[in-house]
Amino acid sequence: GGVPPATDLVLGATAGCLACFLTNPLEVVKTRLQLQGELQPPGTYPRPYRGVLRAAVAVCRADGLRGLQKGLAAGLLYQGLMNGVRFYCYSHAEDAGWTGYPGGTVAAGAVAGAVGAVVGSPAYLVKTHLQAQTLSAMAVGHQHNHESISGAFKSIYQQHGVVGLWRGVTGAVPRVAVGSAVQLATFTSAKDWACELQWFRKGSWAAVLAGGMVSGVAVAVTMTPFDVISTRLYNQPVDADGTGKLYRGFLDCILQISSKEGLLGLYKGIGAVYLRLGPHTVLSLFFWDKLRNM
Repeated sequence: GGVPPATDLVLGATAGCLACFLTNPLEVVKTRLQLQGELQPPGTYPRPYRGVLRAAVAVCRADGLRGLQKGLAAGLLYQGLMNGVRFYCYSHAEDAGWTGYPGGTVAAGAVAGAVGAVVGSPAYLVKTHLQAQTLSAMAVGHQHNHESISGAFKSIYQQHGVVGLWRGVTGAVPRVAVGSAVQLATFTSAKDWACELQWFRKGSWAAVLAGGMVSGVAVAVTMTPFDVISTRLYNQPVDADGTGKLYRGFLDCILQISSKEGLLGLYKGIGAVYLRLGPHTVLSLFFWDKLRNM
C-alpha cells in the first residue's frame, strides 16, 4: 500500500519488462516444447527439442544465439501492458480495502490478471507466432512466417480485422487469472510469513526474494495446463473467417490434448515453465516491491 494506482501501473510495467528481458530465452524454449507433438500420441513424433537445456541448444543451432531472444519486442510489449494493468488494478483493490477480506487477495489477483490478459492479448498472440518460427527441419506447430512484429500485427489485422488480434484470448484470461491470483496471494503471504518468523528483516531484499521463490513454485504447478492451452490456441492455423482449424475453443482444446496426448500433455514443458516462471516471478515481484519502496 501507500503507492497511487497510477504509479503502480508504471512500476508494474517496468518490473515486468525488466523480468521479461532476462527470462525471454526460457519463454522461447517453453513455446517450442509446448507445441512439439501437437495432437499426436506420445512416442509417435520426432522430438527436436528434448528437455530445457538441450532445447535451448537446439534453438541456438537452428536460429543462432539471437534465436533465444525471438519475440522479445512483442514480449516486452505484452509484459508492459499486462503487468501495468494487473498491478494497477491490484493496487486499486488494496486501496479499497478488498484485499483485507478473507480470500480478497486471491480474488483481486484473479480479476486484475484477467483484465491484464485481455489488454495484452494481441501482443501475446504475436509473441507466440514469432517464437514458434524456425527452420522447417526444426519446426513445431503451425508456422505463420511473419517478418517482424509490425508485420505480424499488420498481417493479422488485414486478414481478420480487430477481432483477429484477440484470437486466443479465451485461453489467456484463465491462464493469467489463475497465475496472477496464485502469484500475488502466495507472494504476499510467504513474504509476511518469513518476516513473522524473523528469518528475514521486514522490507529486506531477502524477504522479497523468499516470497517470490515460493510464489514461483505455486504458479508453475497451477498455471502450466493453462499455459499449454493458451500457447496452442494462439498458434493454431485459422480459416479465412478466423475460425481455428485445430481447436474450437478452450474446452475443446483441453479435451483434444487429454484424449490424444494424455493428461501429461497438459504439462508439456513444465520444466521450462518453472525455470521461466520462477525467475520471472522473483524478478518481477522483486522489482515491483523495490520500486514501490523507492
